[in-house]
Amino acid sequence: MSAMLIMLAFLIAAIFLAIQSGWGKKMNLEQWAVGGRGFGTVFVFLLLAGEFFTTFTFLGGSGMIYQVGSPAYYVLMYLTLAYVFSYYLLPPIWRYAKEHRIVSISDFFRSKYESSLLGMLVAVVGMVGSVPIVVLQLKGLGIIVSETSYGMISPTLAMWIGTIVVTVYVMISGIHGAARTAIIKDITIVMIVVFLGIYLPYHYYDGFKPMFEAIQATKPGHLTLPDKGQSLSWVISTVLLTVVGFYMQPGLFAAALSAKSVKVFRRNTIIMPLYTLMLVFVFLVGYTAILQVPGLKGAEGDLALLRLSIQTFDPWFIGVIGGVGLLTALVPTSVFLLTIGTLFAKNIYQPLAKSSSEEHIAKVAKVTVPVVALISLYFVINGGNALYALLLMSFSLITQLFPALLCSLLPNNNPVNKYGAAWGILCGVATVAYLTISKTTIGTLFPDLPQAVKDLNTGFIALFVNLLITFVVSALTRNSVAKKETISSPNY
Repeated sequence: MSAMLIMLAFLIAAIFLAIQSGWGKKMNLEQWAVGGRGFGTVFVFLLLAGEFFTTFTFLGGSGMIYQVGSPAYYVLMYLTLAYVFSYYLLPPIWRYAKEHRIVSISDFFRSKYESSLLGMLVAVVGMVGSVPIVVLQLKGLGIIVSETSYGMISPTLAMWIGTIVVTVYVMISGIHGAARTAIIKDITIVMIVVFLGIYLPYHYYDGFKPMFEAIQATKPGHLTLPDKGQSLSWVISTVLLTVVGFYMQPGLFAAALSAKSVKVFRRNTIIMPLYTLMLVFVFLVGYTAILQVPGLKGAEGDLALLRLSIQTFDPWFIGVIGGVGLLTALVPTSVFLLTIGTLFAKNIYQPLAKSSSEEHIAKVAKVTVPVVALISLYFVINGGNALYALLLMSFSLITQLFPALLCSLLPNNNPVNKYGAAWGILCGVATVAYLTISKTTIGTLFPDLPQAVKDLNTGFIALFVNLLITFVVSALTRNSVAKKETISSPNY
């Protein structure tokens, strides 16, 4: 019962902070979606940090170490490099977005390529790529609350409560609620993760060295990269692919637009890689669990941190872990829900209803939130394992936006036009879907290639197809586009 009361206290605090953050603010679409572009270094840091300190921290990070060992370090590498990459990528995006009052990634494409249809296509890709993340966050929330309440709250009930709470405060306070709630979440999660990462290895092994020696003696494969499959070439290629696609996630893109100046990104470039090192403590918990909580098979490996904590600590402390875990689901879920609402309202609904006012578009965006939340909840309850395949596809789908976005930032003579961008994205997305559903890899396509090549992330195939189609179509339609621009010119 003490664990449940502590989790309830976390939930009430989150609701209060979220609602309080919206008091006295006129919530037009720009204020609701990107905080009126008034967030400083701290709030932007909290929003960006919120995208990786999610339920993944409690379930996925320690679970990957428990299940596969060293390949899990790709997460640490790509996050660090992605934040370094943001030093160069985000400032030109932010300047253009501020000048043109852009609030979403699909809005950015629509404006850069002067094509509402391309904006709609990007919105659809962004929504399809974002819904699985909401689904997995809700599913993680259900698991965390159910485990840490010792089964007194069922996963389904926990997911219903979480969905209702996050829907209400997103509609009321928008991104302001996520930023304020992230204050509690990030302070408490750092304290919990660092404590667990140090205490548990010493509690069970008397230190880090004895722990790794015990794992080396029992499961030596866990401390090295495998020769094939998730080998070194898989790690490097996955890191590169994930880095270029990192800020294509609509939720992260919107969070970046909330900054009040480009200096915010440069300061966060220094802080964020250091903050990412917190994942090392999560990994240490996963290593501890390998021999102390044996027998977790397949997806059960994600329960490593929770099962190890339950067998080690008193119920009140498990309640604290559950409360923090609840916040790790609510913050990113709220950002993704409001992003999906914005994508739909601005780039799908508004082009179809051309006379809509900005106030009406803001209402449509808010109404979209509970609809998407309920659809996500349906998939959580009824989706089964197919959702994991969808999640694996989601990041590869969103990465297909990168080539056209990068070319649009070139200072002169963008070699890509709207036709090339649209067809490149479509073909890249279709390739991702085919490879994922058919479970095709480079190895199955070209079995005689060296193992290092066969282990490359299959996302590169989709990105190659995307680039090829983008430049070929742009070249073939260049004269047609130039002719239309000449005709539409006022001097013609």
